[in-house]
Amino acid sequence: MRNVLSQTLRRTGTSLLVLVGVSILIFAIARVIPGDPARVALGPNATAEQVASLREELRLDEPIVVQYLAYMRDLLRGDLGVSLYTNRPVAVDVAEFLPATLELILVAGVMMVGLGLPLGILAARHRGRWPDHLVRVVSLLGVSAPGFVWAVVLMLAFSYYLGWFPVAGRIDEQYDDLRHITGFLTADTAFQGNWAAFGSAWHHLVLPAFALALSGIGQAARLTRANMIETYERPYIEMAEAYGFPAGRIARRYAFKPSLIPSLTIIGLDFAAMLGNAFLVEAVFGWPGLSRYGVQVILRKDLNAIVGTVLIIAALFILVNIVVDLLTTLLNPRISHAPGGRA
Repeated sequence: MRNVLSQTLRRTGTSLLVLVGVSILIFAIARVIPGDPARVALGPNATAEQVASLREELRLDEPIVVQYLAYMRDLLRGDLGVSLYTNRPVAVDVAEFLPATLELILVAGVMMVGLGLPLGILAARHRGRWPDHLVRVVSLLGVSAPGFVWAVVLMLAFSYYLGWFPVAGRIDEQYDDLRHITGFLTADTAFQGNWAAFGSAWHHLVLPAFALALSGIGQAARLTRANMIETYERPYIEMAEAYGFPAGRIARRYAFKPSLIPSLTIIGLDFAAMLGNAFLVEAVFGWPGLSRYGVQVILRKDLNAIVGTVLIIAALFILVNIVVDLLTTLLNPRISHAPGGRA
């Protein structure tokens, strides 16, 4: 336990340095993008005096180092600035849009693990036979096409032609006045006992989450299959088979757990990458999440919103990686003690 605590503290310290580096990088990039943010925000009909006044308010006339230090001072107080896109504090926008994205990727992550790992186990158990070939084809299809392609295909198939799922949004319009507690509609509707709204929220969530998860499902299945096949070649597996242990028990207890550790790292990276990749799926399904909001503020050169959105996504990405490292250590404590092991 002490080792896990010290590892967490080391990773947290390193992560803070990474976040500072990300903030410097994105702050500089946001200010060298062609175009005047003040002019973009005010529109072509604004006078030169109005543009100059907004530039002064945004500190755009000051050196970039002074701008960055002022931004970080405000950030440490919890102030992410005001969005030129929504005319609201960026922190308010993040609080509104982030839960929708988190709900989407959490469900997609559960689908990725809940479908990808069993498919990998199935393929490894029946390696060289038709279930293995079928899983490999399905996995290759999932990995080869980006999420937005599957989003369009699934929308056309299940929303447009079959009419099984809604086309866009998070919930039916009749529930728009629902009281928001956590921002997670599936949780909020359950807390309030509104089961009709709960069903509507899930009805809207399943298809975009599956579209976002498909690539990860294929990746998880392929990695689990490859790692388990390698594990099946080890002597203790051959001994278990010689003793007549059931194939299912060998797969679950003796082959799957050692194979899970290398798969877990990649699955964690895929899950974290969903934060950045979700914007295309959100755009296709009209999902009001943070990733979609991030694209809109980039197109409008909204400096405060760009930096705030990227920092939030980077922080979540780092947090997921820390959790994956801790899970890996708990599954195999020798990793953190081994020479050259993960620190």
